[in-house]
Amino acid sequence: MSHESSASRGDKAGPTTARHDPERAAERTRVALTDLDAIASTMARRFNEERRVLSFQQYLELFAADPIGQGRDAARYVRDLFDHYGTRKVKRPWGELTRFNLFDLPWEAPVPSSQSSGGPIAAHHGRDGALVGQEDIQAEIYRALCNFVREGRANRLILMHGPNGSAKSTVAACILRALEHYATLDEGALYRFHWVFPSRKAVRGTIGFGGEVTASSGDEVSYAHLADDQIDTRLVIELRDHPLFLLPLPERRALILKLYENAGATEPPPEWLMSGKLSHKNQQVFEALLAANAGSLVEVLRHVQVERYFISRRYRLGAVTVGPELSVDAGERQITADRSLASLPTSLQATTLFEAHGELIEAAGGVLEFSDLLKRPIDAFRYLQLTLETGEVSLPQQTVQTNVVMIGSANEIHLSAFREHHEFPSFRGRFELIRAPYLRAWTDEQTIYDAQIVPFVTRHVAPHATRVAAQFAVLSRMRQPESKRYADALAPVIAALTAEEKMDLYATGAPPERLEEDAQKLLKAGVDALYHESDAAGDYEGRLGISPREIRTVLLDGAQSPEYACLSPFAVLTELDEICKRQSEFDWLKEKALAGGYHDHRLFREIVRRRLLDLLEEEMRAASGLVEEGRYAELFDRYTAHVTVWVKGEKIRNPHTGDYEQPDERMMREVEALLGVRSRHEDHRRGLISSIAAWAIDHPGQKVVNDIVFPHLLRKLRDAVFSDRRKGVALLVRDLYTYLSSSKEQSSRDPSLGELREEQRKNAREALERLHKMGYCDHCALDAASALLRARYAELVT
Repeated sequence: MSHESSASRGDKAGPTTARHDPERAAERTRVALTDLDAIASTMARRFNEERRVLSFQQYLELFAADPIGQGRDAARYVRDLFDHYGTRKVKRPWGELTRFNLFDLPWEAPVPSSQSSGGPIAAHHGRDGALVGQEDIQAEIYRALCNFVREGRANRLILMHGPNGSAKSTVAACILRALEHYATLDEGALYRFHWVFPSRKAVRGTIGFGGEVTASSGDEVSYAHLADDQIDTRLVIELRDHPLFLLPLPERRALILKLYENAGATEPPPEWLMSGKLSHKNQQVFEALLAANAGSLVEVLRHVQVERYFISRRYRLGAVTVGPELSVDAGERQITADRSLASLPTSLQATTLFEAHGELIEAAGGVLEFSDLLKRPIDAFRYLQLTLETGEVSLPQQTVQTNVVMIGSANEIHLSAFREHHEFPSFRGRFELIRAPYLRAWTDEQTIYDAQIVPFVTRHVAPHATRVAAQFAVLSRMRQPESKRYADALAPVIAALTAEEKMDLYATGAPPERLEEDAQKLLKAGVDALYHESDAAGDYEGRLGISPREIRTVLLDGAQSPEYACLSPFAVLTELDEICKRQSEFDWLKEKALAGGYHDHRLFREIVRRRLLDLLEEEMRAASGLVEEGRYAELFDRYTAHVTVWVKGEKIRNPHTGDYEQPDERMMREVEALLGVRSRHEDHRRGLISSIAAWAIDHPGQKVVNDIVFPHLLRKLRDAVFSDRRKGVALLVRDLYTYLSSSKEQSSRDPSLGELREEQRKNAREALERLHKMGYCDHCALDAASALLRARYAELVT
């Protein structure tokens, strides 16, 4: 940048001079120090507001104020986590489902919008790592958690099983991330306790044993709030026992029951709270202090420091993921040799103290995730059977009470092998098996790619690139339906359903247009049964098919194609062709092709290519400006208005004259001809009104929008209107191709195209501007025009 341009913007010096200017540097330092003071004040205030450190008496007051929230075991805590973030209803073609909001990660900032990949995106949550779809899995996990609460503890391992890449890890990760956030809220506050032993400077008399102790300053009751220089030793307890475990069992039970009753609890206290006991190390310290203080519980509790803790995946605190290691997930080690313990009271120095460690210990009070559990040899997790049954894990020096919800994942290959093992029946009762199939709605599948892959593509992403990949992926997962399962009227409709039609049915709920109206109604009513047809089968729909992980590679490889400047849908098609050559690597490529296009990967590629060209042609029509898109909707709105009064036998008001007239029979018949209505006009019109009425019943209070209720009819109308303008669109696409390619080297142009007249250039520029608004750049607009000229318009432009 020149000096003149800097001066014109009002700068007194260039950026380098400004950076080293002493006055400006001093001002920046002052601002930074002021901000630091504000941050420090905020943290101090937050520390006090969050009640980070409490004495036992202060914690007892907190517990009495909220016994239900403070008395939760891990199962109730995770169940309440689901409830805290709430639910909402989502409508799918196969029914209305409950979605738990925590899987949308609502507390996290949305991912900044990236380049458009074109096409509709369904239910995009906009947060990195959010779960797309899979409401059935969410409901099953919540059901299992509620059962744990009813049974008193988490006595089974929730094992999600499905093909690789079916979001099992994403489900668990969302729960762990939700735990982290929930623990920072007042509603999710968690507490543990440690032991504090003051120094001789902080007390008069004997330190904690054998005599009267009076704090020299601060809290007269507890040592919990002493400063560090007043403390000789702070003995950290890793097992996070509940502070109320310090109370004798009979009295504790009576106190908890009384507090729960006064709080109006609808559930009994958890068994963990009512019957739990101190861990081995805690019990040794407690007994030593009790003996040294002549049985005074008050003196023992003075040494208790209750601390609020926060769940953390990074620091493996209450949220832990375990890979398929070959070891038991808990152990212990002696700690008495630690130099920091030399200042413990004499009676404790003579005691051998052990601390437990390992994933089961670190996850206490939260969730322990076993990733790919069944990749371990069975001997490596055999201990889980007894641990889940008894709620305890045995170590050489102690038996540790567990308080954790266990979630695991396994792929179908390992689960199938495990089912053949002679010990599977004994494990089956301790596993809560939850099926996790691939997504079967391509709109959801596209959402995954748009959210998780597109942001990492450095090139522009052309419209429909991820749509092509999503549709191919879902087609590969479609399972041929068993028509014999259905009623006689529906069976032939199901039998004739193709893989492509089934894919669209799951995505939009729209039945094939080739069906008669009655058959369409039957099929729409049977979508739920069709979607869940194979739930009880081992070879369920969504078990086989291309994985999202493999599609990720397809998209990233397509983004590096030297033939295209963008991540082009045509580059994606090329990569799909390549992956389909690797039949020895993927089971879904080894399946025998069946009638209806099921398991036919060659046909899948033809389908997505044809659908892509249909979309490109439709967008080129819109970009041509030959007919305004709104005209179709206006014509159809006018048609439905006339049909409505015709069915009722009424008259319609003429908006120009104000007079009431008979419905325009000529206009209605012209529209019906464009729609290709083959049935009697009277029957078609009555069916149209019935469809409007049915939609209104399903959507009370909502205005009927023809774009939503009759998208297929509007599409037919648009296609019919444009049928006689197709040549005009083709000529415009040719001119657009010529206009865009003219910027390239002359050698790359088709010499037969010739030069454009000024009017042609103007129309091409206007069409390109419209395409830019649809997400196209010049490069992918040129690719689209070239593909259409070769595949659809070659005969029209010659």
